[in-house]
Amino acid sequence: MKYFSTRGNVAGVGFIDAVLMGLADDGGLLLPEQIPHLTEADLARWSKLDYKALAHEIFSIYVDGDISPEDLTELIEQSYSTFRDPAVTPVRKLSDEAYVLELFHGPTFAFKDIALQFLGNLYSYISRKRNSIINILGATSGDTGASAIEGVRGKEGIRICILHPHQKVSRVQELQMTTVDDANVLNLAVKGNFDDCQQLIKELFADVEFKTKHHLRAINSINFARILAQTVYYFYAYFQVAAQHADAKINFSVPTGNFGDIFAGYLAKRMGLPIHKLILATNENNILERFVKEGAYQLGEFRMTHSPSMDIQIASNFERYLFYLHNGDAAQVERLMRQFKAEGQITIGSEQLTQVQTDFAAHGVSNDECLGTIRQTHETTGYLLDPHTACGIAAAKTHSGSGEITVTLATAHPAKFDESIQLAQIEQTFPAEISALFDKPQHQTIVDHSKEAVVEHIVKLYQA
Repeated sequence: MKYFSTRGNVAGVGFIDAVLMGLADDGGLLLPEQIPHLTEADLARWSKLDYKALAHEIFSIYVDGDISPEDLTELIEQSYSTFRDPAVTPVRKLSDEAYVLELFHGPTFAFKDIALQFLGNLYSYISRKRNSIINILGATSGDTGASAIEGVRGKEGIRICILHPHQKVSRVQELQMTTVDDANVLNLAVKGNFDDCQQLIKELFADVEFKTKHHLRAINSINFARILAQTVYYFYAYFQVAAQHADAKINFSVPTGNFGDIFAGYLAKRMGLPIHKLILATNENNILERFVKEGAYQLGEFRMTHSPSMDIQIASNFERYLFYLHNGDAAQVERLMRQFKAEGQITIGSEQLTQVQTDFAAHGVSNDECLGTIRQTHETTGYLLDPHTACGIAAAKTHSGSGEITVTLATAHPAKFDESIQLAQIEQTFPAEISALFDKPQHQTIVDHSKEAVVEHIVKLYQA
């Protein structure tokens, strides 16, 4: 399996080199040359596997010889043995028509652990095998940073710098990142929002000379390994629900801001998983909802919401979907991305909009609807949702039809967002690991939103 760029100027890249490249050197995103289509026999066989064995089957397709089967087994075991539930991503029933897929049983209580535990171990493996330097640079709207740091902290040969928007993440998210006092970890709190942080990351990775000189590696979902790891739990959840509901139409409702998590579901569907609907849940930063409904991908007014990890306007994985929407026309994708950078908007034609609406349904959830969904679900089922999962549940209610079952991705433990839970007038008990954070000193550097300020600090870390 080889990888190529959505913009057409990078091709023939192996899996490990694709992981190391992160953002393609031409500024595009990497995709596999082929997406295998599974047979009914393949799906039947996979449906009997536990999570780790299923991950091995899926990873093997895309790794394709770059990692031996034995080493891959060890990487998967290292990555998922740290999870608090033996199922890794258990499925919980709320009603006959509604399930939640709990993705928060990893070390930092967020779905990002599923990809970043694997990616952290993979980077360590690559560093040992190739005797190479791994300097990780990433941006976070809250959860990615903590998960990435937890995935690589203390690992020999790896240093990591994470940018987060200053005072625009939850208190627990901030503490999970900034209470880590390891020499190989640097937290930069940028005066701006997540899109500002993400843009700085893309600029630095697009500077190929700087990227090469400092051995920059990506942990954001621009790295295809992140998408690959997230694809596994769509298969796993589908098989769990289908085993209880033969011949059911099964939907997935996905809280998403960066389009990575729902793109993983789109990839699973292209592979042949018979997902009925992919429901895209956003908050008041609803650029993706407007694209699905109107065909216009256009920057709007940035809003701070009760679901801060989705307070994103520019969805970094959207370009991957644009590539497939335009039938693999890399030149057209490059033109559209240049236009978006210059004008802040792109539009598609009616035929393409019809395809988008075949691929996705979408719902933007207001702050009031988010809190109302948390309260109502808690009152009727006793289940406490975090605010992002609440957006997913609200979208599921909007778009689930008669005879359909919808699995909502529960992307974080509610303790990570107690500010929103308190607004919903619910008291919760924190897990011991989260309670302990409040007594620890913090380690972070506040910087201006400028490339020069960020470069100054990361160069010091990477040269240490």
